Amino acid sequence: MGVQSTINSSMKSTWRRTDRTSWTSYQKLVNSLGIYHVSLNKRIPIHQKDDPMPNLPDWRVHCWILIHALIPIAIQQIYCSLFNRNLHPIAAFFLYSMAFKCNGIREIQILRQLGHRYGFLDGDKHFRDEVPDDCVAKVLYSLFSTATFRCMIGVMLSYRRSQLPSSLSLPWLVVEIGAYSIVLDFWFYWYHRCMHEVDGLWKYHRTHHLTKHPNPLLTLYADYEQEIFDIAGVPLMTYGTLKLMGFPMGFYEWWICQQYVVFTELFGHSGLRIYATPPSTVTWLLRLFDAELQTEDHDLHHRKGWRKSHNYGKQTLVWDRLFNTCHPRIEATKENADYDNPAIMPLF
Repeated sequence: MGVQSTINSSMKSTWRRTDRTSWTSYQKLVNSLGIYHVSLNKRIPIHQKDDPMPNLPDWRVHCWILIHALIPIAIQQIYCSLFNRNLHPIAAFFLYSMAFKCNGIREIQILRQLGHRYGFLDGDKHFRDEVPDDCVAKVLYSLFSTATFRCMIGVMLSYRRSQLPSSLSLPWLVVEIGAYSIVLDFWFYWYHRCMHEVDGLWKYHRTHHLTKHPNPLLTLYADYEQEIFDIAGVPLMTYGTLKLMGFPMGFYEWWICQQYVVFTELFGHSGLRIYATPPSTVTWLLRLFDAELQTEDHDLHHRKGWRKSHNYGKQTLVWDRLFNTCHPRIEATKENADYDNPAIMPLF
């Protein structure tokens, strides 16, 4: 009872229902960017737990990610062709950092559209949590710092002016997209599990678990210590591991891999009632071993877990399957999947 009352008071969010003249500049920015998870004046469908769930085909998600990931690459290639030189690393950082932010913002906007069309998990029992009144500035800062520092790390590690965007290797890209998600999830799994099970680390992860029904912006609702590891620690260990394994990890391949990861991070906190698997080039293989992730898996991690939890992976279920930390699904079961009425995700 003490824990639940703390959660309720900590997650209080009323600012969107108050007079706009009283909003802070950060609250106005969230509203102007349209990165709230639902529109207050629009209906949200409510479903029972055993109602059919529309399936989101993998190819639609691949198309969305690749289209948005290739836009800055195409811009850079046009620049190279026009001026016969490549971008300076600082210019490349600004280009890809801006693209990172724009892609994240657009995904959140589309996730809101899908929420109003298809509803949310556990929607018959609870609404999605909103960004707490006193944390809007913190969440915005986290959103922009993630996009900024991950791009900075990528440029520092792998950007070479001698390598044009046209040097992007499609065969390596296909392999690296699959390997990146599994290797990253190995490091994330153990870091995440330790944050729950080690007394000295839980205090840095507790804030993130104050939300029991997260929305995409609450992906970034965490203490600074956790943010540092999320933004830099896990990506750096993933990059180093893949380099040691012999993967080239060129900048353009790295960039596209990152867009797959970020898409899944936001989608995984959306709570959308859609039968959807994080896109990967090895999804077919993961399905053979029942190790593909569903949106409900991470939703259950928040809803059913606290200190002792489950579903620690955020890109796959590979490591949860291997170490027996999976939680049974409630709504996203194979019996509930509706393949005859697929979910539609806009490409732009």
